[in-house]
Amino acid sequence: MSEFKNWHNQTIAAKVVEALQKNKFTASYVNTRQEALDKLAALIPGDATVGIGGSWTIKEVGIDTLLEERGNTVFNHNKPGLSPEETLALRRKQMTCDVFLTSTNALTLKGELVNVDGAGNRVAAMIFGPKKVIVITGINKIVTDVDAAMDRIELFAAPINNKRLSRPNPCTVTGECMDCQGPTRICNVTTVMHKKPAVTDVEIIIIGEELGF
Repeated sequence: MSEFKNWHNQTIAAKVVEALQKNKFTASYVNTRQEALDKLAALIPGDATVGIGGSWTIKEVGIDTLLEERGNTVFNHNKPGLSPEETLALRRKQMTCDVFLTSTNALTLKGELVNVDGAGNRVAAMIFGPKKVIVITGINKIVTDVDAAMDRIELFAAPINNKRLSRPNPCTVTGECMDCQGPTRICNVTTVMHKKPAVTDVEIIIIGEELGF
């Protein structure tokens, strides 16, 4: 069965890579998270300052740990035990780092990146600020179009992230977005990157595994 899944992953990813390149992004496909880790380690200089956006995919690939172990200065606001002030300071440093690492909530066949954020710092850094942005994403986040991207976010990404963050929002009970209006809502900012932002170097690496939410 794996050979058929691999064929499908590679075929769909090739379409998306081509679409991303037409949209002026740098894009590539790798089969495994280990290949992605090796590629990221080569792409990111040892003296670069690196911001880490909120991303389970990054944890699964392990690039955050690798960068810290080799001595990069890493701005990671996701570490446990940080005060609200420390978290905010790290988020601001991510806006001007050398390399910003994150994932995407959905990636369309037309080469568009669709994301929903709570504070907006992740999507802001994806668009403008860091010298280079690298987006890593599992094959499971590829969808047909923007509407399908929003469906994916509302049915999978948002509820699971709310559960992960222990937010007392309705989707942690229902398993799907309820368009809540409370103070703990995390779906506040929606962005669609149709093309590469004019002055930001954005590279997307698609991995042939199911990663993240």
